[in-house]
Amino acid sequence: MTKDQVPEDLVLAESLRWAVSRLRAEQPGAGRPLTRPAASVLGNLRHSGPLNPSELAAIEGLQTQSLTRVLNELEDQGRIHRARSEVDARRQNVQITEAGREALREHVRDGNVWLAAALRQTLSPAERGMLRLAAGLLDQVAAAEKHRGAGPRTGEDACSG
Repeated sequence: MTKDQVPEDLVLAESLRWAVSRLRAEQPGAGRPLTRPAASVLGNLRHSGPLNPSELAAIEGLQTQSLTRVLNELEDQGRIHRARSEVDARRQNVQITEAGREALREHVRDGNVWLAAALRQTLSPAERGMLRLAAGLLDQVAAAEKHRGAGPRTGEDACSG
C-alpha cells in the first residue's frame, strides 16, 4: 500500500470492482451472444483499429496462444478478418468486420436494455440518480488514469458505446 492509499479506499475499490464483475456475469445474451473475451476483443479492435495478435493479447492480458481460440471463433463467425501485414509478411493484422461491429452493437444494446430494466426494478428514482452521479465520477477516474499513462482498456468497458 502506498502512502496515498487508505484502507477505506481499497475497500471501496474492491467493492466497485466486485459489483461490476457481478453485473457483467449476470448480463444475459440473445441470439448468438458474444462471450466476454470475444466482446472484449471486438471492443478493442473497434476502438484501436487493426492490431496484431501480440498487441491484442497484451491488451487482454493473455498469452498470444490463449487468444488464438477466440480469434478463430470470431473469424469463423465472420466477425473479424485476419490478413498478412504489408510491412512484415510474418505478422498478421486483425480487424473487425461489419458483422463484428453489428454483433458488438447488439451485445451492448442487449446489455443496456437488461441493466436499465434491472435498475428500474431494483432501485428507487433517488438511488438511480446517485448512480448517474457515480457513473460520471467513474468516467472522471477513468479519464484521469488514461492521461496518467495507464494501460489500454480491456473487457466490457472496451466495448461500451
